[in-house]
Amino acid sequence: MDKIILTGDRPTGRLHVGHYVGSLRRRVELQNSGEYKKTFIMIADAQALTDNIENPEKVRQNIIEVALDYMSCGLDPAKATIFIQSQISELCELTFYYMDLVTVARLQRNPTVKSEIQMRNFEASIPVGFFTYPISQASDITAFKATTVPVGGDQLPMIEQTREIVHKFNTVYAPVLVEPKALLPENEACQRLPGIDGKAKMSKSLGNCIYLSDSADDVRTKIMSMYTDPEHLLVSDPGHLEGNTVFTYLDAFCRQEHFERYLPDYADLDELKAHYTRGGLGDVKVKKFLNNVMQETLEPIRNRRKELEKDIPAVYDILKKGSDEAREVAAQTLAEVKSAMRINYFEDAELIRMQSEKYEGQ
Repeated sequence: MDKIILTGDRPTGRLHVGHYVGSLRRRVELQNSGEYKKTFIMIADAQALTDNIENPEKVRQNIIEVALDYMSCGLDPAKATIFIQSQISELCELTFYYMDLVTVARLQRNPTVKSEIQMRNFEASIPVGFFTYPISQASDITAFKATTVPVGGDQLPMIEQTREIVHKFNTVYAPVLVEPKALLPENEACQRLPGIDGKAKMSKSLGNCIYLSDSADDVRTKIMSMYTDPEHLLVSDPGHLEGNTVFTYLDAFCRQEHFERYLPDYADLDELKAHYTRGGLGDVKVKKFLNNVMQETLEPIRNRRKELEKDIPAVYDILKKGSDEAREVAAQTLAEVKSAMRINYFEDAELIRMQSEKYEGQ
């Protein structure tokens, strides 16, 4: 079986470094690995509208932001199909059919849905579209017969729900759909990068993000204000690593060669951590090192983005072409689904022939 990737993001704002280490960096590696026949990258605007229905302009304006961030990070339209979810109407039809395979009780047990509902304070006023987005996500994944879906650990329940839908459909109708597998970040620190304020999640709504498109000055300012160890008051005090945002970011971003370039007094990150925990190492020095690491990572991304921004119509042309390609694939899957469900009436010549013979003698 051909290996196919499907992944994407909601266009509710510019993408941040949490997106980068959690998925974008890995997507580029996978795209370039030669291991996958196809890579589909979806800008999930329809999903974003489920909790932004009164502010569609927010979603509309951020399509281009996400596309620019994608390509500036190295996602290549020549190697990956980048498309807009709402432009593939077949996904809506697949979602409708899959709804018959899932119970309300099962959706209510989905840990990711419960967490998201609580975070958005929906309580009893949950939009139906938002409540059923695990089904929509299953449609997105299966429409392209994705074998691999790169996700963070918090999204594992969504992949499991997709696998359940696939199994149910293939059992009830015919073995048409492919069961996907989740691909988690290899580095644990990358799975859920905290905000600069130490909050558990980097979030646009919390204002605790470092964006991929931030200027060098903005990045430096944010890093120097980053939450560390509240008990590390003096340089001589022993420091704590757990919950220390600066070291979490170093776990996610720094490499061996960064020490050679920016902090040659230390052999590696383990040695830096050991010095910090026994005392004698100040937070400012560690933050300055992290800033150098982050600037090296983000500068080429910023530079590529500035080049792409010079020709926005060309970016929309890429999205249009990608959406056209994606629609062809989704349409083929939908045709197979409708055939398996026996609702492809006009394509079923045998059905028409048999019913013609049935009524000829009457």
